[in-house]
Amino acid sequence: MKTMRIDFVSDVSCPWCIIGLQGLEKALAELGAEVEADIVFHPFELNPAMPAEGQNLIEHVGEKYGSSPSEAQAGQGRVRQRARDVGFTINNRFPDGRIYNTFDAHRLLHWARLEGRQHALKRLLFTAYFTDGKNPSDRAVLVQVAQEAGLDAAAAREVLDSGRYGEEVRAQEQRWISNGVNSVPTIIIDNRRVLIGGQPAAAFRGAIVEALEARGAKA
Repeated sequence: MKTMRIDFVSDVSCPWCIIGLQGLEKALAELGAEVEADIVFHPFELNPAMPAEGQNLIEHVGEKYGSSPSEAQAGQGRVRQRARDVGFTINNRFPDGRIYNTFDAHRLLHWARLEGRQHALKRLLFTAYFTDGKNPSDRAVLVQVAQEAGLDAAAAREVLDSGRYGEEVRAQEQRWISNGVNSVPTIIIDNRRVLIGGQPAAAFRGAIVEALEARGAKA
């Protein structure tokens, strides 16, 4: 079995990020014992200036992309279908869905990496927001999700209330932006292959195999 690091730059409010993660995980399952992957999630805020109370989804999509309400709803319907195709449920959030600030969620994910529970927390944050319609900027929600991921609730609350790991998250975000990342998900396979967007399992599988072959050719 070959070990491989996979860097996954993403935001918990990005539907294409969970779609991409589903594709990556399927590819790894198909490769089975060939590869043992260490997936490291890195922060990227799609809306870093979003206020704590969030913004109506229709209003946000209209302001950001110039879409009409009907166009925004149709686009979200396509995203929901794409998610269903890869086995993840994004519930219909129109007309009352909201976009929220995700900075605290990224701080918690940074801590979870140190605790060995980052992957579990990331998946549960996606489910909490997209499937259950919960607010990922609500610290009570974050503590609950952290506990579900196997983390200590009191320790999670202390991380959130103290502001811990804020500087680390900001530094990581700036590093990826400086390296040319301007959309998510951006996935770096073995520091050799880069994929962007909610790619299917076949694309990830091909990139992983190519990375392994490149590693062998360099040896």
